[in-house]
Amino acid sequence: MVLLVVDVQKGIVNDRLYEGNRFILNVKKLIDQAHQKNVEIIYLRHDDGQGELLHPGNPEYEIDESICVKPDEKIFDKIHNSSFFDTGLDEYLKGKGEDTIIICGLQSEYCIDATIKSGYERGYQMIVPDGANTTVDHEYMSGKDTVQFFTRLIWDGRYGKCVSMDHALSIM
Repeated sequence: MVLLVVDVQKGIVNDRLYEGNRFILNVKKLIDQAHQKNVEIIYLRHDDGQGELLHPGNPEYEIDESICVKPDEKIFDKIHNSSFFDTGLDEYLKGKGEDTIIICGLQSEYCIDATIKSGYERGYQMIVPDGANTTVDHEYMSGKDTVQFFTRLIWDGRYGKCVSMDHALSIM
């Protein structure tokens, strides 16, 4: 089992996130529990390309300061929504014999959705803790509706198991 922390970067952790404070607290709880239970934590950073906010060299690209990454923890960089597409993550996890991923991060309808589906297609058991992914309002749905749509209608029972935070913490 590993904890995958996706795109919790300075440039997109902001007050526009649906239940953003709760989200950050839940991510920190998962990280703390992973540290206590010796569950490996792997971080992903999204690179939107040269000249964009989320690009290496820009402060906004770095993992948000509310999250304390230890020097020995792995960070993979990606240019696509899926954390598995051309990053080396799949090979790394398979090389370690890992088959279960607890996932948290940003944004529900983009990189979290793509990573959950890609992980499922690669044979991983994807576990999605409640309140540990979020997004912002957009022209089609509110952040709240987006999170609930993906959690309850798309992911749970199809591509992964959506569980309570307490359950996710207990299985680590």
